[in-house]
Amino acid sequence: MEAKADADYTQDGTVDFRGQPAVPSRTGKWKACAFLVGYEAFERMAFYGVASNLVNYLTRELHEDTVSSVISVNNWSGSVWITPILGAYIADSYLGRFWTFTISSLIYVLGMSMLSIGVSLKRLKPSTQITFFYTALYTMAIGAGGTKPNISTFGADQFDDFNPNEKELKDSFFNWWMFTSFLGALIATLGLVYIQDNLGWGLGYGIPTVGLLISLLVFYAGTPMYRHKVSKTRSPATEIMSVPVAAFKNWSLQLPTHPSQLYENDSQYYLSTGKRQIHHTPTLRFLDKAAIRQESTSGSPRAPLTVTQVEGAKLIFGMVTIWLVTLIPSTIWAQINTLFVKQGTTLDRKLGSDFRIPAASLGSFVTLSMLLSVPMYDRFFVPFMRQRTGNPRGITLLQRLGIGFSMHIIAIAIAYAVEVKRMHVIKENNAIGPKDVVPMSIFWLLPQYVLIGIADVFHAVGLLEFFYDQSPENMQSLGTTFFTSGIGVGNFLNSFLVTMVDKITGKGESKSWIGDNLNDCHLDYYYGFLLVLSSVNLMVFLWASSRYIYKKESIMVKDGLCVEMEENPSMDASLGLQV
Repeated sequence: MEAKADADYTQDGTVDFRGQPAVPSRTGKWKACAFLVGYEAFERMAFYGVASNLVNYLTRELHEDTVSSVISVNNWSGSVWITPILGAYIADSYLGRFWTFTISSLIYVLGMSMLSIGVSLKRLKPSTQITFFYTALYTMAIGAGGTKPNISTFGADQFDDFNPNEKELKDSFFNWWMFTSFLGALIATLGLVYIQDNLGWGLGYGIPTVGLLISLLVFYAGTPMYRHKVSKTRSPATEIMSVPVAAFKNWSLQLPTHPSQLYENDSQYYLSTGKRQIHHTPTLRFLDKAAIRQESTSGSPRAPLTVTQVEGAKLIFGMVTIWLVTLIPSTIWAQINTLFVKQGTTLDRKLGSDFRIPAASLGSFVTLSMLLSVPMYDRFFVPFMRQRTGNPRGITLLQRLGIGFSMHIIAIAIAYAVEVKRMHVIKENNAIGPKDVVPMSIFWLLPQYVLIGIADVFHAVGLLEFFYDQSPENMQSLGTTFFTSGIGVGNFLNSFLVTMVDKITGKGESKSWIGDNLNDCHLDYYYGFLLVLSSVNLMVFLWASSRYIYKKESIMVKDGLCVEMEENPSMDASLGLQV
């Protein structure tokens, strides 16, 4: 009877909304996630409805110049993606994912409501309207800080890692989660951008605001079906930082010859607490000194940190290395809503005799290519590669990132070639005026958009899964902020690069590479600069990946059974990613 009762509950220690052990048949899996995906779709619709056309709103309505508008978009977008660090910390240490998301989503909706009102009120003084507009934007950024790192991880929590059937479902979760996200973005870049340009900014922002409110009601309706992870550490971030401190205190001690001599809790501890044990790895050996047992001044042994705690810190430091090489690809991604859009405004956008394509709508092809590629990746590519590699994911997480980074390089190379072509057409037709339309179809930009979309199936989805999968158990919300903060810092980095390039190349009588008049500058030089940076960054990524060791952990479940989980690195050697 006891064994049967044990089988009635999830093995990963999740609880239901009453705090009772979660029952698999009543909670979690895709039936719970169905209540979450609606919010993700409408939130992405809201974000991209603002971000895709923001550079045009700033130049047309608020009369900012090109460089200032690009910097403003990058700084706001960077804030949206970097505030999740705080939201994840609050979730992991204090409120949990559900309540952090609930409070933050209301702040996000408030920001969208303010934005809709701000662009609709035409009688405000220009200075007042600008202040109100930016206040609304950064209210959204604050709300995003609590929603972005927690909604996707809360969705992943609905699958039990130690149930083989649910684990298989979870392997596809992030692919289909991002599919939903891409769907919301597609509606924004196709529909909302057109509404903003032709029917009004207030309506264009108001529609996703109403959608967000409805999706939140749907989210709350699913509360009885959700599983919640119980935090087993009061402040996981503090615990991680205690490892290098303890190692430094023990710097004079000799490491034992075998890692089994380092301190670790016995299996009964992990069975009773439900915590996962992380196995020792040979990297960053200095940190192992934090797990050396030693005598205190009173003669009794001083309790060291455990191998699991030390390995948790190693994971974070290893993830930081990978995070650093994601910044340049994020800078390439930042061009979609800034310079790509401004580039498109100079081209022939006619479709038929009357209809003009909004320049920002070309971003829909990024999303559309993602929507088409995700099912193909999940249903065809993964099974095909799984048969050849034995890896449940088809290829390893780092291989997935490497392919995405390589495709970004090809995309920016195409962008460079198209811009060289545009400059040639400008010269041939003497179309150097700031309002001159270059007699070249906007669809010349299509390949760079499509390729970035396909690349993001490998890059964006792979990053989100990598940082969730490789984070210590109690830091998975904070771990996914490696994904969001990388995009955020990438946007800030693009602001920095645009500012410096404009100042350096625009000195004296020289023409800036990125001027207000894109028909009389050298945007192709800037794209060439990004191409060189991306190529060097790929080399650094290959080096960092070759030294990364995947997490290997185990959990003691009922009847003393030890279940182990680890990433299969067997294919990394083929890309020079031997781990």
